[in-house]
Amino acid sequence: MTWVKVCGLTSYEAVAAAIDGGADAIGLVLAPGSPREITVERATALASNVTVATFIVTVGLRPGETLALAEQVGATGIQAHGDWALDVAAEAAEAGYLSLVPVPVDKDGPTFPVSEVPETSIPLFDTSFRSLHGGTGIAFDWSLVSDPGRPFILAGGLGTENVARAISMVRPFGVDASSNLESEPGIKDLSRIADFIREAKQA
Repeated sequence: MTWVKVCGLTSYEAVAAAIDGGADAIGLVLAPGSPREITVERATALASNVTVATFIVTVGLRPGETLALAEQVGATGIQAHGDWALDVAAEAAEAGYLSLVPVPVDKDGPTFPVSEVPETSIPLFDTSFRSLHGGTGIAFDWSLVSDPGRPFILAGGLGTENVARAISMVRPFGVDASSNLESEPGIKDLSRIADFIREAKQA
């Protein structure tokens, strides 16, 4: 059964919808400028008593800063974007955190070799789009992703209408969705969350 992460949650209701719907993980965005950005205090509150894996999503932070945030929030996982992502991933795994490493995919395929992702982390293939770090709502050409010989997660423009097809074509370990589950930027539609998880789990 496919592992499912619902990212960019900003409310208690959305967190509850993801957990009640059967998600395996949630993501809390601490990246400045994102419409899904929440404060550390808000993330800490939302992560309280969560029974599934909880990832903080950061951009451009060094390992020490990222690990400190994860500890403060009470997260169990880290999804770091930007220049220090690989260093963060290595130290996060060593510190006992789950680690997802975003691998942007453009029209020519992954923008760097998956072999660079530490073996203790899971690659997350996502759409490469200008300066945005995920949350684009745009799917890339799934045929550009070949089986890397290790578990990986598929993201980028996934929603209720296409997740089953994506899983059938790519056969990822897991899927991750955010913007296509929203009624407006930063606001999750609770029914879309439930529908997405159901479609992914049944695929």
